[in-house]
Amino acid sequence: MATSIRFVLAALLALVTCVLAVAQGSAERGRAQFAQTCGFCHGVDANGGAEGPNLMRSALVRHDENGNLISAVIREGRPAKGMPAIPLNGSQIADVVAFLHKRLEESDRRSPRKPDYALKLLLTGDAEAGKTFFFGAGGCSKCHSPTGDLAGIAKKYAPPDLQAHFLCPSGVAKTAIVTTSSGERFSGNLFYADAFRIAIKDAAGWYHSWPRSEVKAEIHDPLETHQELLSKYTEADMHNTFAYLETLK
Repeated sequence: MATSIRFVLAALLALVTCVLAVAQGSAERGRAQFAQTCGFCHGVDANGGAEGPNLMRSALVRHDENGNLISAVIREGRPAKGMPAIPLNGSQIADVVAFLHKRLEESDRRSPRKPDYALKLLLTGDAEAGKTFFFGAGGCSKCHSPTGDLAGIAKKYAPPDLQAHFLCPSGVAKTAIVTTSSGERFSGNLFYADAFRIAIKDAAGWYHSWPRSEVKAEIHDPLETHQELLSKYTEADMHNTFAYLETLK
């Protein structure tokens, strides 16, 4: 038994070592790729360069998960800010993402961790400009109210959590209305959906499932607008909106 346990532990250690080596290799390739294609604007270490901002202070980079935010910016660019799309393939983008995450870890380790420091680091925007964006171009006031669902939100969340919450909210269920070939309509929280099947749970808790080819389905994602905004925000929009939300105490 002891021999078996030692064998399993040795195998796990070897696997972890292998995973870490792969991640390290990806980050190193990403460092070289970033320096070549992005370094002039953002600096070879992503700390800011001739024209681009310091990515270690980018809300988008900080809240990226496995490239879900960074990849879109690389592929599509930000034309309004003068950033072109970068013609990298999927592997190259993954390497750049790994490099940026590694740089963020290094930057955070060297940074003070006091709560007031977190607020000073993030609170670089203009609250009035953020309020204008909230009620204007951002369209936030169509769904949210500073005296309703957002009242006291700056007390509810610590600064880093507040920023993450407004950029990438979670925990809100998708809903669906499904119409069968006979005209029956069913509505409820979306339980599952792919190209072949769709399933919901109705208000009474009953589970319903159909082949996609046999029904019409209208899926509503309350967070879809937030996802769309991620590709439209400028750095100023994000920091200004955060500064405005910090006033809602």
